[in-house]
Formats: sequence, C-alpha cells, structure tokens
Amino acid sequence: MRVAGLMKFFGKNVIKTSSPSSSSLWLIFRTLLGVGLQSFGGGSSTFYLIHEACRRYGWMDEEEFVRSWALAQVTPGINLIKLTILIGNKLRGATGIAAAVGGLLLPSVFITALMTAGYSAIRSLPIMKGILKGVLPAALGLSLAMGVQMATPLLSRARGEGWMRLGISLGVIVIAGLLLAWNATSPLLVLLLGGGVTAALFNFFPVNGRRDAP
Repeated sequence: MRVAGLMKFFGKNVIKTSSPSSSSLWLIFRTLLGVGLQSFGGGSSTFYLIHEACRRYGWMDEEEFVRSWALAQVTPGINLIKLTILIGNKLRGATGIAAAVGGLLLPSVFITALMTAGYSAIRSLPIMKGILKGVLPAALGLSLAMGVQMATPLLSRARGEGWMRLGISLGVIVIAGLLLAWNATSPLLVLLLGGGVTAALFNFFPVNGRRDAP
C-alpha cells in the first residue's frame, strides 16, 4: 500500500489520455517543481521535461504543443516561461499560471543561487572543466531528440495530405535550420518567413491535390 501511495503521489499511474481539466493545482505545481529540480543542462533539458509532462498527463497533444512553442518563440521574453504560462493558462487559468510558473522557478532560483555561490571556489578544478565539456554534447543530443520528436507527427500529417506537402514541410525545416545555423538572420524573421511561405505553398498545393470548397 505504501509503494502504491508513493507511485500515485509522483503521478506514475496517471494515464496519458487524462483530461486537462482534471489536473489539480497541486498536480500542476509539483509536476513543474519536478521539472525545475531536474533542469540541468540548459534550456534543452527543461524543454524536454515539459514536453514529457504534457505527454504523460495529456495536457497538450503534439500539434498543440508545437503551436504553443511557436507562439512562445515569436513573442518577446523567455520562451520556456511563456510556454509554461500557456500550459498553466490552458489547464486552470490564472491560478494555473501561478502554480506552473511558481513550480518551475522555485527550485531553479534556489539551486542557481547556491551553485553560483559555490562555483567560484571549484571552477578551476580539472574535474569541473571535464564536466562542463560533457554537458555540451549531452545538451545537443537532447535538442536533436526533441527536434525529431516534434517533427515526426507533423511530417506524418503532411505525408497524409500528399507528397508535395511533405516535401514543402521538409524543405522549410532544412532551409530554416540552415539560416539559423548561419547565425546572420533573426530567428523571428526566419519563423515569420517560414510560416508565410508554408501557408502560401500549402494553399497552392491543397490536400491530396484537392482544393477546399469555398
């Protein structure tokens, strides 16, 4: 009974298809608190954990999550905070926002303050330099894994709408990635141009060759 109670507390028995409206403020807070406690390695790890929480509790499907992340990127401010606000607002409104953002930031602020105070004393040690070098490729791996996870359902849907739409989606992903890697173009400009070009081409190449009825 005790083990079952612990599993229930940490949300192990919550099915993925549970309704977002059934998520209590306590569930939202402790889930994002767990994300904040595990968010080592930069924004990629935090983003991955938030995505996994949305999948586990059924807070957002893949398409809605991608749309929310795109909206967070085209508005001013810290992207992960904005994404957390969108999730909290969808689940429980203003109180959901407070629970989600509070849970995410509380451990981060506390741990960062402790680490900043202690890092100056150990940053010159060889083991710390090795750890920092290992964090970078791990964070890159997380970013690549998240990119594949997010692209797969969108590309699958585009494939169902026709080969031309699949080709357009792949082309926009590759070109946008190259422009951002070039590091000479504003990410906001790339996002807006990518969205505009995709919308125009999708209108020219309708689903499976058939235009929508007016």
